[in-house]
Amino acid sequence: MSAPAGLRRFLQHAVAAARSAARAATQKGRRGGRDGRRPTGGPGSSAGYPGDFTGAPQISYTPVEDGEPDPGEVVWTWVPFEEDHSQGKDRPVLVIGRDDRWLLALQMTSKDHDRDAADEARWGRYWVDVGAGGWDRERRPSEARVDRILRIDPGAVRRIGAVLDRDRFEEVASAVRERTG
Repeated sequence: MSAPAGLRRFLQHAVAAARSAARAATQKGRRGGRDGRRPTGGPGSSAGYPGDFTGAPQISYTPVEDGEPDPGEVVWTWVPFEEDHSQGKDRPVLVIGRDDRWLLALQMTSKDHDRDAADEARWGRYWVDVGAGGWDRERRPSEARVDRILRIDPGAVRRIGAVLDRDRFEEVASAVRERTG
């Protein structure tokens, strides 16, 4: 038994509207340049990378659902490689504070460093488990690197992934304070 033509048209329009709304929601958190290109945030941009933050950062937890990156949120952006700031990778970072016009952030990974913690520590790299969240499509458990504090241009943030819960954020903040004094 087939549906009447009017019902069929209604359902086709409803499906098309739902698909359009889903596409718009997917794009909502992304930020590109004014021309729509993906920002690099790296040295190829006009601002360049000023180098990693050194010292003890002012850490705060102030996420606000306003479409702008805030401390306490996991965002996606270009992260320069430690050994060569002219190269990098798009990845999630946890925003922990601000330094003048820059966001201060910790790079994240879904790689489990618990298995090689001694080797990582030998190289001066320390990781804290942050769990799984909306920043990763597969919702894999993630870790934040607490010994390297990145400066991120807010305009280079590609999308906001999720807000990290406050208790987990405080665990990460405590580990950063241990490393920075």
